[in-house]
Amino acid sequence: MDIGKRGVWASTNALSSEQLADLARRSEAAGYGALWYPESTSYEALALGGYLLANSSRIVAATGIANIYARDAMAAVQGHNTLNALYDGRFLLGLGVSHQPLVEGARGHEYGKPLSAMRAYLDGMDAAKVAVAAPARQVVLAALGPKMLALAAERTLGALPYNVTPEHTRMAREVMGPDALLCVEQAVCLTVAKANAHEVAGNHIERYMRLPNYYNNWLRTGFSEQELAGGGSEKFLNAMVAWGDVEDIEGRIQAHFEAGADHVCIQALDPEGDPTPDWAALEALAGRAAA
Repeated sequence: MDIGKRGVWASTNALSSEQLADLARRSEAAGYGALWYPESTSYEALALGGYLLANSSRIVAATGIANIYARDAMAAVQGHNTLNALYDGRFLLGLGVSHQPLVEGARGHEYGKPLSAMRAYLDGMDAAKVAVAAPARQVVLAALGPKMLALAAERTLGALPYNVTPEHTRMAREVMGPDALLCVEQAVCLTVAKANAHEVAGNHIERYMRLPNYYNNWLRTGFSEQELAGGGSEKFLNAMVAWGDVEDIEGRIQAHFEAGADHVCIQALDPEGDPTPDWAALEALAGRAAA
């Protein structure tokens, strides 16, 4: 599997079937290696992966992430193997422990200790007897803290940290070693208007501020509780969403690569607040990959 240096991370929850097909085709046409998408309470992750793969011919569809509480370990292997067998190995299964409010509130499961729960899930995947074969196990973990990052390097291809800074990327590379695949998400907003950028960043990050996994990681990364209060300080919002002209945003992407990232998943937030990605940003940043 070759996912290239850059991918698209897109929130698919509110998109129609036509918009989803367009997302897959345009991401592929722009030259991106992977299309990453979430799983929350909207589209089921593996079914959506099949639709995105059916509407493309080259790009890798990658869950970013699939919730381990949404299906048992054998079902995860079945889905992974099925999609890779039917679509020429173009499916990458990103797995994560999600968040306690989503697991217990929305799904009605007991939220276990993250590291233990993930380790047990991977054990279950290893033990699963599935008749459909896949060329290789193509799995990464959503990981923020050192222990989950180490587990990702030990048991899977690597990790997908989300809502992180280049400083976190550098720490992740140190923990995971030189060989593990490190894919990092970076939100961007192509606007030179600071007020517009901060409004978009604040709206984007607001839902994540209530989730302890992210909040605690930001503290661990070096932000203070004061910087995270009231929707986030200017410093924090600037760190979460890179904004400015194409050169400004490209600088942030390069900072992740210099810190050790193998692949950057670009989440292009529309300056006007539209739920579809900002194609002006994605097309401009895709072209920089060959520069």
